[in-house]
Amino acid sequence: MPVEHDEIPFDDRLGTALRQAGDSFETDGAALVAAGRTRGRRLRLRRRAAVVGGVTGIALAGVGGALLVPWDGGQGTERSVASGGTPGPGGSVTPDRAAVTGPDLLRTLESLLPEGTFSVKEARSTDHRQGPYARLVFDDGHGQAAVEVGLGRIDADSEQAEEATTCPDKAFAQYDACERSELPDGSALMIVQGYEYPDRRVDTKYWYAQLVTPQGQQVSVMEWNASAEKDAPVTRPDPPLSPAQLKSVVTAAEWRAAVDSIPRKPAGKGTGGTESAPPASGDPGAGTSEAGTPEAGTSGADGRSVRPTFLSLLPQGVEVVTKGDQGSEFTYVVVDDGKGRSLVQINVQPGMSDTEDQLFGPDAETLPDGTKVTARQGPGEKGGSGVVMWTVDTLRADGLRVVVSAFNSGAQNTPATRDEPALTMEQLRKIATSGKWRDFADR
Repeated sequence: MPVEHDEIPFDDRLGTALRQAGDSFETDGAALVAAGRTRGRRLRLRRRAAVVGGVTGIALAGVGGALLVPWDGGQGTERSVASGGTPGPGGSVTPDRAAVTGPDLLRTLESLLPEGTFSVKEARSTDHRQGPYARLVFDDGHGQAAVEVGLGRIDADSEQAEEATTCPDKAFAQYDACERSELPDGSALMIVQGYEYPDRRVDTKYWYAQLVTPQGQQVSVMEWNASAEKDAPVTRPDPPLSPAQLKSVVTAAEWRAAVDSIPRKPAGKGTGGTESAPPASGDPGAGTSEAGTPEAGTSGADGRSVRPTFLSLLPQGVEVVTKGDQGSEFTYVVVDDGKGRSLVQINVQPGMSDTEDQLFGPDAETLPDGTKVTARQGPGEKGGSGVVMWTVDTLRADGLRVVVSAFNSGAQNTPATRDEPALTMEQLRKIATSGKWRDFADR
């Protein structure tokens, strides 16, 4: 979530996210987009918020969750955990099962839904180069509703797999309920009852279930209380499937068999994998996960170690109401100076020297020690009514990037609670340029 302003709004990417999950997930911050493309440093909280804030579960990686798409997204590169199957000519791998056609996926989806009518059907087979999915409009007599299923693979033991089934942080996402459970076979299941639009400007509900099995099969089932996720009137109070029904559909054995029929490539072929460690989740960067967390064997600043330093640098006169972190490089607090709540968040990212050209233009200030500094003030990135975002971004000569942002609301996706953030631009600058961050460059 952190860092910059919208380049492409989250909620405008939902429809294509599922059907183009082979392409890299774009963050909504211009600076993070640049950094992510170069280093794969997308932040964990952004994934979790995206899940309930308008990005379909199949693209999670996610702002809560991470799906490793096993197709090349039309770019000739592999983005999945490679395992199983029989190597064939040119490094391709024969799937464990015969491909499941799009019509077959639709028939399976229809068979798992309650009694009703089906229309506006579309799907792709499990051997389609852009990946499998099935989508239809379902009507049980109480109003039309869009229902989708997406399939993919993920390293079941990875941090991304855990995040894919971890409830989003409410400081960054709005939802009514979220439940995570472990099934008897060891599969992890998360069910979220959220909303299509982060700012609730339209009351379209978006509910979804996300399943990750011990074998690395990932299934996402999504539903809305409208005939389309976007630009369609609400047709019913809630989506048609209850949480219990979502669980029944997402855990159906037919989906796991379909995942096993997706073609794969050997490990290390393409941008999504490495020879020795599980690859990042559909991320174009190498060596880091989509959350910005280092892969096995590499280093990075941990959110829990960032927080004490961050707290020590907050100005006097503000009370910390809420605080949290989600692991690598990111932590946040909600403060109140007596004038209303204000979200303040920080990213501490070592090894970012190669992003300087993308992040800092010719107008950036250069301090005597070589630190680049740029400041920005603009609208909040999640679209909450009247929310503004103030940011100070720094890059030190040793490659350590420290980015601090403050909002005039206690959450990015809720209306403003005050005219300005609780911290001034000068206070944000003092935090970002503090010498206390020096030791984080080597982590």
